[in-house]
Amino acid sequence: MKKEELRIVYMGTPDFAVEALRCLVAGGYNVVGVITMPDKPAGRGHKLQYSPVKQYALEHNLPLLQPEKLKNEEFLDALRTWKADLQIVVAFRMLPEAVWNMPRLGTFNLHASLLPQYRGAAPINWAVINGETETGITTFFLKHEIDTGEVIQQVHVPIADTDDAGIVHDKLMMLGGKLVTETVDAILDGTIRSIPQEEMGMTGELKPAPKIFKETCRIDWKQPVKRIYDFVRGLSPYPSAWTELVQPDGTTVVLKVFETEKIIKPHHNLEAGSLLTDGKTYIHAAAQDGFVSIRSLQLPGKKRLKTDELLRGFHIDNSFKMK
Repeated sequence: MKKEELRIVYMGTPDFAVEALRCLVAGGYNVVGVITMPDKPAGRGHKLQYSPVKQYALEHNLPLLQPEKLKNEEFLDALRTWKADLQIVVAFRMLPEAVWNMPRLGTFNLHASLLPQYRGAAPINWAVINGETETGITTFFLKHEIDTGEVIQQVHVPIADTDDAGIVHDKLMMLGGKLVTETVDAILDGTIRSIPQEEMGMTGELKPAPKIFKETCRIDWKQPVKRIYDFVRGLSPYPSAWTELVQPDGTTVVLKVFETEKIIKPHHNLEAGSLLTDGKTYIHAAAQDGFVSIRSLQLPGKKRLKTDELLRGFHIDNSFKMK
């Protein structure tokens, strides 16, 4: 079968999923339908906002479904009418067997980690938070348990010490588009040899990548400097690490922190979160084994600023602290 004849249904929602869909369309593959999440209210006016994948599908006149529930018979009937040979899932949601088992060639997923490591909803964030020096992307066939299906192909990608989650996201997104088309080609050619994840020779404990909530993102200043540095970049630019700035009168203001630098040097038993600042150009917060230099941050209702920009309009001195 030629790629123009293979009937593909594509499922995805965020920006990360657009690149693979773009590669399929640009490459002449036969995408017969797209499935994405229902529109969601956003912004002050709570206007319904299209997902990035929906926006792309509309711009390219691709048939579109936005089911509330994936087990709904009306949706399943509509999906059957597309007569997919293959389904591709990128950053969507957990599928019931009635969906993933429908096409004759199965359903494969693009996951932003080197499976079996970092199964879960936030693999990019957790890899950076944990200080990994390498991550990657994996295509695998879907089965019952989430992110456990047989691996088709993988690409390894280094993580630089200066990379944040946004940089890693963009690297993996671009490589993911290419890997998706390569995986489709391998399925068409009959050259794939998928491998059960338990046979991949992993050593050590598996690291999970659970969904991240607001409280997950709070900085613990009692941690070592390197740990805090990795934590901040692993959550930057989204959803972003945060801390409370305690003012001399005891009132607090929430600060989002996007960028830091490591200062590994002993201090004289300063309490975690104590500040050293000239009030003009720098803010250093005491951690377990040194200081975290805060380079980029944001006050509530304001835009993200470099530290010197923020200090021009907001007073902070050494009597303030982070907690």
